[in-house]
Amino acid sequence: MGQVNFYHLTHSTLEQVVNNLATRALEQGWKIELRGRDLARLDQLDLRLWQMGEASFLPHGTAGGPHDALQPILLTSTPATDAREAVMAVHGAQIDAAESETHKRVWILFDGNDPEAVQHARSQWKALTGAGAKAAYWSEESGRWEKKAES
Repeated sequence: MGQVNFYHLTHSTLEQVVNNLATRALEQGWKIELRGRDLARLDQLDLRLWQMGEASFLPHGTAGGPHDALQPILLTSTPATDAREAVMAVHGAQIDAAESETHKRVWILFDGNDPEAVQHARSQWKALTGAGAKAAYWSEESGRWEKKAES
């Protein structure tokens, strides 16, 4: 059974945190589903990930192509149909409790400077932990990542 990790972004950019977490997951040989709600925002994230440079290159692609199953990181707005070890939810993408059992890791990244995103993350925390998912809440308010809560 995996764990759902909530990341409350206040100092780092979304791209920096995606890069950090995804790099470590790829080093373990995991395939990652990077799930968002809005295709336009996923397209922007796709572009920014390509622009990060060779030093932090993340091999990825957008769902809907002929090689989706081969993509180490697949950007999508719907759950991937192939077996992936990890799911990273951004921009308020929905995660259900069963996903914490079928993936080695689930990350929910949210903008701590956006009250609507914070409220949505709180709702997700309540729903997931209420359904029995194991979860941890990480904050970078102090300038470094610290675990603030665990269920």
